[in-house]
Amino acid sequence: MKRLFMATAALALAPILLLAQAADTSKLKDPSALKEQAPATYKAAFDTSAGKFVIDVHRDWAPKGADRFYNLVKNGYYDDCRFFRVISGFMVQFGINGDPALNKVWAPARIQDDPVKKSNTRGMVTFAMGGPNTRTTQVFINFGNNANLDPQGFPPFGEVTSGMDVVDKLHSDYGEAAQKRFVEIQQQGNAFLEKNFPKLDYIKHATIQK
Repeated sequence: MKRLFMATAALALAPILLLAQAADTSKLKDPSALKEQAPATYKAAFDTSAGKFVIDVHRDWAPKGADRFYNLVKNGYYDDCRFFRVISGFMVQFGINGDPALNKVWAPARIQDDPVKKSNTRGMVTFAMGGPNTRTTQVFINFGNNANLDPQGFPPFGEVTSGMDVVDKLHSDYGEAAQKRFVEIQQQGNAFLEKNFPKLDYIKHATIQK
């Protein structure tokens, strides 16, 4: 059984209307200011180095997680983030920012747990965590049926409904090698990853759609 945990320094088709054309990333410097309640359902579109995929988010599945993800995507947090942990047959994880200054302010910005209402099956999207009430910015997409994560308290908040074939082909040769150096990633950001793990796929731009 694969053990899933969050890397933090402390633990460490048809045209769709965009809600915002460009994110004001300056707001990311103050996590306490980004607490907008998400719509009941929304789409998060990811344009990546491997192609595009869309996550459909359902707030009733995990409201705290859905709200956090909404604020992060809307304000550009995931732009230029690397898919730093890709384990074939298990999951792909992302959410450490390329800017070390943002990692520093978001590391303590934890949200409380949500109850697990959906199972971690293929395509489901869930926040990573290192224990109770430790979710911050890192999320993972399940490649397979990881229902064993459900009793461990990992609540999915969304599902990849378009482009799962893109998710499947994200560069996986590094496996968990980058994850094992998460402190350096947190402290040095993309500069460290580009030097040591140059083949990692990355998010060009993520947007909230409706």
